[in-house]
Amino acid sequence: MTATLGATPQAPVEPQAEGPASWAARAGAFLVDVVAGVATIATMALLWQTAPARSTLWWIFAGVIALTIALMAVNRLLMPTITGWSLGRALFGIAVRKRDGSAVGVVRLLGRDLAHLLDTAALLLGWLWPLWDSRRRTFADLLLRTEVHKVEGPKRDMRRPTAAALIAATVVCVAGVGLGYFMEYGHERAVLKARQQISEQGPRIVEQLLSYNVDTLQQDFSHAQSLATDGYRPQLIDQQQAVQKAGAHSNQYFAVSTAVLSATTDHAAMLMAMQGQRGANASDFKFITATVRVDFDKSRDGQWRVANLVVLKKPQLSQVGQ
Repeated sequence: MTATLGATPQAPVEPQAEGPASWAARAGAFLVDVVAGVATIATMALLWQTAPARSTLWWIFAGVIALTIALMAVNRLLMPTITGWSLGRALFGIAVRKRDGSAVGVVRLLGRDLAHLLDTAALLLGWLWPLWDSRRRTFADLLLRTEVHKVEGPKRDMRRPTAAALIAATVVCVAGVGLGYFMEYGHERAVLKARQQISEQGPRIVEQLLSYNVDTLQQDFSHAQSLATDGYRPQLIDQQQAVQKAGAHSNQYFAVSTAVLSATTDHAAMLMAMQGQRGANASDFKFITATVRVDFDKSRDGQWRVANLVVLKKPQLSQVGQ
């Protein structure tokens, strides 16, 4: 009497090692697994630093950096323990093994990648060490007791997924650079436009802020207050009240010389030389000269308003005819 036994599941058979991998194969796998990702991270990091903080682009670049790091970790650390391969090693038919030829785990792979910093710190000598080491080992391999062996590659053709990954990395870098260029170009245009606006509008705003007529004093003061930011308006009102208490005289100011000290899309600073006249009658006119530094902020409605005004040279009065 015979009995038929069910087939016993067998564990996946690891590819048999064929000896130490060549330096060229290791370099090629490293280019695929690491260099492409590092290039993407470096490109995104440069763009991330130039993007306005917490802006949409800032978060996009940060997200791409985080995603690239995660994909590199999965490819270098997790996939070799699941499938036996990273993308680059599968393409070149090599695998990281312990000295006895058995597979390595995530912890040792992570330690090995960190130990590669020693290969770099030693003036790249560690990366060249396999050229003359009998077991083709880097300093990281010596430290972690690992070797890279030639093995039978996966049955699947790895050229297509490798090409797809490299093309995707290239597209991301090119798209990021293009986006960064247009972002910087657009920012420069916006700053240039703001500088032109403040150069034209700034002197007129300050003239209206400082000028008033006794006959229309309240209307002029109210208009001046509308030209100030919420932060500067209380200080302006205090100055207007002091003028009223001291006995107001008609003041007319004109900006005769101006210079834009700085400008961004929302803030600007100007230096102005002002001249004017005080008094309502030709017989008691007095000329006024003063130098001021004015800070401007752009409000939500897109209008420039005075955020601060500092008198650098106090008004000098001179009687007409003197």
